Amino acid sequence: MSSVVKIYALFIGSALLMFGGGLQGLLLSVRGAEEQFSLLALGLIGTGWSVGFVTGSITVPMLVKRVGHIRAFSVMAAVGTVTILLNLLLINDVAWILLRALSGFCFAGAAMIVESWLNEVADNRSRGTIFSIYTTINMAASTAGQLAMSITGVTGYLPFVVGAISFICAVLPSALTSTPQPRPLSSAKLDVGLLYRTSPVAVIAAFSVGMANGTFGTLAPVYGYARGMVASDIAVLFATTAVLGAVAQIPAGRLSDKIDRRIVMIALSLCAAIVGLVMVLFDPGGGPWLYVLFGTYGLSAFPIYAIAVAHANDFSREGEFGKVAGGMLLVLGIGLAIGPIIGSIMMSNWSPAGLFVVTCFFHAMLAVTAFLRMRIRPVRDAAGKVRFRPMPNGAAKSTPETIAMDPRSEGEEPEAATPTPGKD
Repeated sequence: MSSVVKIYALFIGSALLMFGGGLQGLLLSVRGAEEQFSLLALGLIGTGWSVGFVTGSITVPMLVKRVGHIRAFSVMAAVGTVTILLNLLLINDVAWILLRALSGFCFAGAAMIVESWLNEVADNRSRGTIFSIYTTINMAASTAGQLAMSITGVTGYLPFVVGAISFICAVLPSALTSTPQPRPLSSAKLDVGLLYRTSPVAVIAAFSVGMANGTFGTLAPVYGYARGMVASDIAVLFATTAVLGAVAQIPAGRLSDKIDRRIVMIALSLCAAIVGLVMVLFDPGGGPWLYVLFGTYGLSAFPIYAIAVAHANDFSREGEFGKVAGGMLLVLGIGLAIGPIIGSIMMSNWSPAGLFVVTCFFHAMLAVTAFLRMRIRPVRDAAGKVRFRPMPNGAAKSTPETIAMDPRSEGEEPEAATPTPGKD
């Protein structure tokens, strides 16, 4: 029972982090648009988060090694809380870009420490269950944070204070625990060369998902604001997209376990590309069709990254999952950093719907690449595949500790086989 209590406490801490992160991310985009920030500045706010998150994923393990887990987590939570409050006090585009980078750094560090505690509690029998519950809770909490904006609105101090309370309360589970501090944090294993040798399609998928979802997550709220939607409608719109994207992961992933994963990626990518094309050509504004199109985008775009990770793992050798998945994180982070900048330029030079040119192009590029690679490398038979695992939807939320907690990093999957060399 004590182990169960410790796990639930950590789940609560993680949920509070993700709740605050979901609220803050959507809030800054909409409030920034309301404050008449330039589209480029709004794009750079999204870029700042990605740069800070990736930097934190790489450097926080060294900080924890010096001061310990609990002190490091307290620092991350405190600085993250101060950061969102400074967003309220310093309503300025340059300040928000810098603060968003600092927020991403702190969020990465705090998430890694919570995940390391979960990893310490888990064993090989419970790792899969804990990983699945953790992923589900994070998705649900992030969506709840987005929905909270429909209650708090974006004006005034209330949404910033609610986010700050959520961040600082996340420190309680680690501060009150009586268990020994967990093992050292996992350092990011960044080997893009190994990833490309294992699966070129995985590299293209990670970059394309980063470009498309980084643009969508940062600038689609600005599109909603430009089309006259109020904060509550934007919150519901994005919560709908996130929920449908989370729900779609399991059936899409299980289907990819049975057939060529590249076929599933092609189908999902084409669907997401068609949604982007429809948005560009018809620009439905804020009517009911917008909810249908955004929901369809979530259903099709959000499962792609997890399927790409599973596909890369199908062809990785024993003991290489951490390096392959770490390479995926780096390539994803590059796309997440660049995408919002290009999207903001498209919106400035075209129309608010111009951001969907980016999502359409990169999803179409992924579909074409996967189709061409299918003609070069045969499908992996079912006996040689690893089991699909849901993952965050391609936003900057996965850390090296997330990879370490994934059962595939422990070689747990009995169906994994040593692959033959070759490119995908």
